[in-house]
Amino acid sequence: MIAYLTSNIGGSYKENGTRVPTQLSTENGLLDSLKKHWKDNSKVLIISADAGDIEINDSILNIFKVSFPMSGLSIGQILICDKRNEKLVDEIADYDVLILAGGHVPTQNKFFERIRLKESILNFDGILIGISAGTMNSAEVVYAQPELEGESVDKEYKRFLSGLGITKLMILPHYQDIKDDILDGKRLFEDITYQDSYGREFYVLEDGSYFIVEGKVTTLFGAAYLIQDGNIKQICEKDKSICVV
Repeated sequence: MIAYLTSNIGGSYKENGTRVPTQLSTENGLLDSLKKHWKDNSKVLIISADAGDIEINDSILNIFKVSFPMSGLSIGQILICDKRNEKLVDEIADYDVLILAGGHVPTQNKFFERIRLKESILNFDGILIGISAGTMNSAEVVYAQPELEGESVDKEYKRFLSGLGITKLMILPHYQDIKDDILDGKRLFEDITYQDSYGREFYVLEDGSYFIVEGKVTTLFGAAYLIQDGNIKQICEKDKSICVV
């Protein structure tokens, strides 16, 4: 298996509030790299973030049906796994590409656990693409950075969850969009995430940046940062790459 753990792979843009398909991101060589590993007429399975949100799930499916061929990535079949067809996870070994969709991290984490994705993924030997929450839930230990109002002050909210174990890295996406966010009256990063980083490492991606995990080697492509013990530093720049593990 080769895993692409991304912040955002592109594939659509908003026009008058509606998602319109477009080519996948070419930043930091993402699309070119995918093309090197992509099989003709690939069978693609998307694992949803919210199994019950049929409207969103169908929208994601319909976008990728168009954006993949538009990007030069041919597909023979593409399906999305949600509450309507959870048993699809038992057929993972039959697919060439597995996509872990973006969404709310704890919600997706519970769905992954319910369908026993961690166990099923052991039989998968194709391309795995994590997007946003899907990337976060790929970790051995997931840092579920508070996102919704009330989560950072809720004593029942679990910030650290058991993930798929594809990587040991705890990854946070969309840094350029959320770095100045305020949640529950606190600065998301300085007052919440930095405090959670003592004794830990969080790898923070800008959109267009990603990790490739292949065997025991993990390589970082594009602008990214490391938060550790209450401090942040840039560890990679756009159009550059570094070996992380």
